Amino acid sequence: MTINLRDLPSVDQLLQTPRLQGRILHYGRPLVVQALRFALDEARAAAKTGADLPPRDVLLARAEHLLEAWTRPSLRPVINATGVILHTNLGRAPLSQPALEAMTAAAQAYSTLEFDLVSGKRGSRSVHVEGLLTRLTGAEAALVVNNNAGAVLLALSTLARGKKVAIARSQLVEIGGSFRLPDVMKQSGAKLLEVGTTNKVRISDYQEAIAQGAAVILRAHHSNFKIIGFTEEPTLADLAALAHRHGLPLIDDLGSGTLLDTATFGLGHEPMVQESLAAGADLVCFSGDKLLGGPQAGIVVGRVELVNRLKKHPLARALRADKLCLAALHATLLHYLKDEATSRIPVWRMISMSAEQVRGRAEAWRSRLGRGEVVRAESTVGGGSLPEEVLPTFVLALDVKHLNRFLKRLREADPPVIARVADDRVLLDPRTVLPEQEESLLTILQTLLLETFGVGAQIDEQA
Repeated sequence: MTINLRDLPSVDQLLQTPRLQGRILHYGRPLVVQALRFALDEARAAAKTGADLPPRDVLLARAEHLLEAWTRPSLRPVINATGVILHTNLGRAPLSQPALEAMTAAAQAYSTLEFDLVSGKRGSRSVHVEGLLTRLTGAEAALVVNNNAGAVLLALSTLARGKKVAIARSQLVEIGGSFRLPDVMKQSGAKLLEVGTTNKVRISDYQEAIAQGAAVILRAHHSNFKIIGFTEEPTLADLAALAHRHGLPLIDDLGSGTLLDTATFGLGHEPMVQESLAAGADLVCFSGDKLLGGPQAGIVVGRVELVNRLKKHPLARALRADKLCLAALHATLLHYLKDEATSRIPVWRMISMSAEQVRGRAEAWRSRLGRGEVVRAESTVGGGSLPEEVLPTFVLALDVKHLNRFLKRLREADPPVIARVADDRVLLDPRTVLPEQEESLLTILQTLLLETFGVGAQIDEQA
């Protein structure tokens, strides 16, 4: 049987279909036309290989599928049920409601980003959070750039370009995404001068580095790993005393950085920004979207003359933070100033949640779903901070058929649900599920469990 391609409807004919009128209003006529042409081209190509021409409804359904696929954002909110609080792959720290409101206010109208209302002249964007940062940390000055790698790059480019920077071999870290500190140092134009051995670094090693021409001392937090056993490193205070005795700046790269003592919540002690400054660090670099609990940002605090030099460097403009970041960061820092971080900032709310509080939520989930077992487990902070440190938690453990397909269905939900697996069971940790997402999570689970265990419906038949 010969297939006549002329039997395919035209784009104009399909556009007249009542079914498409709502799509045109929603997606716009040009995009709908593109989808129809694509669907028709597919049909023609298939027909040339012997396939039948699809009916009109199939063509329309294909065009609708294309429209949905083309316009669906790939950056989507998810429900994090993994128990990893600062999950880098899932966007790290969720923002507080006041931070979200501040971003909206800055985005929906013009703002005083670089305008001084008092003088009526051009202002500086650095002023919007500098006062809060200096008040909270005790630093003389502060600067915000787009992330902590940018902060370190800017500090080294400003203070150490063409010069030797002394850093312990034990601190030459690589973190997520194959990011290596030596590569950043190389990009800045600084010359790496390794100090000590992998496990043993003494103050005398730094003295030798200075004798070899080191112009800057850099300390980098180990971030996501520990060196244990036969180890030694000088304290930051000892490094500061040595650096200042020779008139050299000391930069402390904290990586995550925190303004609260993590030991208060049963964790190991993560170095605090205030402690670094008090110990004598001249510049301290840390992240905005890790333990601070704010937006992605790189924050530099320290001596005013050094921070001012960073502000004037050409890279400062290339790495500067935008108005949305500054608005969210200001709102986040206010939580610390008002002593409400543990109740308003999601990251700290999760960290401070007791195991029994988590257990109560897990038990409520089990009761609602009528399935699963509440078992003891461990949550982690993540985000390159507090390696090997865990928080006791309780999870809802589900035994399901065809585990991988069930997990796939969770990821295909709206919003997607990201869980973890142990002993061939799906584990859902309430610690990292935001309260406002709980109802969506339970509705998704009810639907999937009904398909899995309900009469005549199993997950392998639906996948």
